[in-house]
Amino acid sequence: MTAHSLRNIHVNSPLFKVHLQDSDVEVVQERIYNFFVEIVRKHEPEDVLIEFKSLFIDCLCLANPDLIPGIYEVFLKNEQVLHNTFKRCCYILVNNWETNRKYKYIQALVELIASYKSSSIYQKYKIRTPSKNWLDNFIHSQDFQELKLFAYKNENQANSHWVNRYTSYLLAAQAIDKNNSEEQKQAAIKASKQLKDKFKFELAMYIARSQSHTSSHTRYRNPSVLGDDVLRLIKAIIVKKGVFSYSNIANIFIEQTQNQTFKDFKESLTKYLIFSVQQPTFVDTLQQQLSEKLVVWKLEYDDVIINKDLLLRTCNRVIDFLTTENGVSPSPLFVLLLSHGHPLTLVIVLLKIILICKYSRNHLESRLANLIRYYDQYSEAECQCFINFIEIFNITFAIYAENVEYNLIKIEDNEKIHEVEFDPNAYHVFSQLKFW
Repeated sequence: MTAHSLRNIHVNSPLFKVHLQDSDVEVVQERIYNFFVEIVRKHEPEDVLIEFKSLFIDCLCLANPDLIPGIYEVFLKNEQVLHNTFKRCCYILVNNWETNRKYKYIQALVELIASYKSSSIYQKYKIRTPSKNWLDNFIHSQDFQELKLFAYKNENQANSHWVNRYTSYLLAAQAIDKNNSEEQKQAAIKASKQLKDKFKFELAMYIARSQSHTSSHTRYRNPSVLGDDVLRLIKAIIVKKGVFSYSNIANIFIEQTQNQTFKDFKESLTKYLIFSVQQPTFVDTLQQQLSEKLVVWKLEYDDVIINKDLLLRTCNRVIDFLTTENGVSPSPLFVLLLSHGHPLTLVIVLLKIILICKYSRNHLESRLANLIRYYDQYSEAECQCFINFIEIFNITFAIYAENVEYNLIKIEDNEKIHEVEFDPNAYHVFSQLKFW
């Protein structure tokens, strides 16, 4: 079916030609949603884009500036409803094209919307009707900024703003935002996972090639900005194996605390998080401040036996203490711990939280998105401490991913009998992608 015949489906319908009462707006919305759900599944993306443009954009270019344009008449005096309708229609298309890997059309959709602002054909008439400003308002909104994440997530980000390297977290935050439509949440889940998987694959391939004398070092790029230091970092992260691995210690903690009261659990949690941490200053700071915060938190539950709900809520709350408590600016504890110069230690503490409560992962990534938005106002040079933290977080959680296994292989046999310090140069990292 051509774009022209598609337009006949709705343009000639009385539904879009008459002024409707406010009580009918929800009916109109559902018909619009169903229309786009149908055509995006059955027709070529080029035709769908033409249809989208016809419904929402072309009608804004009218010779009579006082006439309420097309579909906008339905939402007369209710800009927010139109805003939400327009946004959801975008994500109906994005979700479908994301699923079918038609990424270039997502970019085309974003550019189509942005072109309204810059194209003189839509601006040459004197605007008198407020609804003609509504699309401009959407383009200047946070919602449009979020939509653009889907369009440009796969582009080469070498010369772009440093925040763009961490799009997966911004998308993850969209996925759990209760104010977003299901289409946006699903699209965000897929896009975020795609970026994370891409990072894990590139990291594994880079490690394998960088340690091989026969492979080209230029074939796989380093996905981090840490340079060759990433190998030393990975070795430091995975050196703990056997009974003292982070996973085993987490399992022991879960088993030993399952019948504790909430009061005792809060105390045990603090001890667990600082267990085996090597930096005394970090340990003292974390223990003192975390204990002070937890001991007075949810006092009414202190005599309750710990359960899954309390575990999740507590882990989420500790994540807040360690990242951002208000969802806007860094928490005092986050700033203090990073100022000590041990970002890896802070990341390990966050990892230990997720190892005892995997369902806190979404909350953690949402908080990281909050921090990324906060530091977005600074240049890359001004927030190197935070960038190093995020890079180390990326690598640490890639190592503990379910579909990649990392191991150390000793390449020197002449180890000194009394050697106690770990020598990363004596080992190679072996990464293996697991498929099932």
